[in-house]
Amino acid sequence: MRTRLASTLLAATCLLSIAAAGTAAAQVRELRVAKQHGIGYLPLMVMEHDKLIEKHIKAAGLGDVTVKWATFAGAAPMNDALLSGNLEFGAVGTTSIPLLWARTKGTPQEVRAVCSLSSVPLFLNTRDPAVKSIADFTDRNRIALPAVKISTMALVLQMAAAKTFGPENYARLDHLTISRSHPDAMVALLSGTGEIDSHFTWPPFQYRELENPNVRTVLNSYDVTDGPATTVAMIATSRFREANPKIVTAFVAAMNEANALIGRDVRRAARIYIDMTRDPDSVDNIARMLQPEQFTTTPQKTMLFAEFLHRVGGIKEKPGSWKDMFFPEAHGLPGS
Repeated sequence: MRTRLASTLLAATCLLSIAAAGTAAAQVRELRVAKQHGIGYLPLMVMEHDKLIEKHIKAAGLGDVTVKWATFAGAAPMNDALLSGNLEFGAVGTTSIPLLWARTKGTPQEVRAVCSLSSVPLFLNTRDPAVKSIADFTDRNRIALPAVKISTMALVLQMAAAKTFGPENYARLDHLTISRSHPDAMVALLSGTGEIDSHFTWPPFQYRELENPNVRTVLNSYDVTDGPATTVAMIATSRFREANPKIVTAFVAAMNEANALIGRDVRRAARIYIDMTRDPDSVDNIARMLQPEQFTTTPQKTMLFAEFLHRVGGIKEKPGSWKDMFFPEAHGLPGS
């Protein structure tokens, strides 16, 4: 009887071990990745078009994985989807990194960045002839941006206001902002009618707006951040990364390959952008908007945003360094 029981327990243990090993080897069979609108997400479009994530996952010995892509209009619903377990990777503005890190720190759903995605400049454009700088905005103006208070554009506007009006007046222009997707905001600005007369945006929308002789740029984010700064980064939860470390490594490898393609062949990258977005623009025009050095996995000046958020009370705890907000996969990079 004891021999039979021991044999049964041994068999059960072996079956459990085999099942566990199989699960560990397979990791996930479906991967959900989300992005938003704009050229800043180009590496993800290249990854989707050329199936680079699937390629690197298979090369890592993890078999076939189905990658599902989604496009969101703003950061808030994407953040919610990630925290609720409906996304594995999300592409968000830099400001979401310290906000989500501070909100989830120490929990199983702790959110950190996997890597940077792009450092493209952001332009605040206006059609109001009276507005020459942000100091000229009045209560009659309305500034469209992806998400009031939490988008990268919203925070850069606050940083600019702090420089212009004094640190205590960082929120002076907040009441003028309206949440709109970049495509909708561009249409509203160029219509010449309606309440939206200004738009804080990025490529390709900012360049198309400037083709209109009545539109001018009153603020460039590089002037606020003293040069290039990470605009968008990829985030994931600690729960997912700890369970799927090889998937995360493969994801970063796929992004590095996408960045290399952009640097090697901007015209092909432009064609991919047009193909993936059904953009009616020409390859020549899109290619002129692409600056390969702006697509990098290296974090740039992310602590600048974290320090500002801490200073104005947006987050209670300030990270000790940029590495606190990024997973170890990025720690070997010359980030900031």
